[in-house]
Amino acid sequence: MDSLVALLSETALAEWMRLSRWGYAGVNTLHVLGIALLVGAILPLDMRLLGRHPEVALEDATRLLQPPAILGLGLALVSGALLFLAGPGDYLSMPLFLLKLGLVALAIANALWLNLGPGLAGATRRHLKMAGGASLLLWLAALVCGRLLAFVAD
Repeated sequence: MDSLVALLSETALAEWMRLSRWGYAGVNTLHVLGIALLVGAILPLDMRLLGRHPEVALEDATRLLQPPAILGLGLALVSGALLFLAGPGDYLSMPLFLLKLGLVALAIANALWLNLGPGLAGATRRHLKMAGGASLLLWLAALVCGRLLAFVAD
C-alpha cells in the first residue's frame, strides 16, 4: 500500500494539485458543486421514498431527480479523487476519511440495490422506505464526515 501511495504522490497531477492554488481551488469548487447536485437531488427523492408528498408519482420524482444526482455523484467522485492526490498518505491515515469513503460506498450500494434489484416499480413499500431512510442517513453522514475533514487532523 505504501508503494501505491508513493506512486500516486509522485504523479504530475498530484504535484499540480499540491502546488497550484487555483487548480486546487477549482477542483475543490467542483467537488462542492458535485455534492450540492447530489445531495440537493437525493434529499427530496429520499423523502418521496419515505412516503412524503404521495401526490407526486415516484416515477416522476425519480425521472426528474436521478439524473442530477448521478451527475453530482460523478463530479464529486472525480474531483474527490483529484483532491485525494494532493495528500494520499495524509488522507489514508485519517480514520474520518476512511469512514467517509465507507459511507459513500454504502450509499452507492444502497442505490444500486434499489435500482438494480427489484427496481422502483417492483419494490415493496417497506423496501422503498428502508432504501430511502438508509440513503438519507448515509449521504448526510458522509457529508458531515467530509466537512469535518477540514478541521480534524486524525
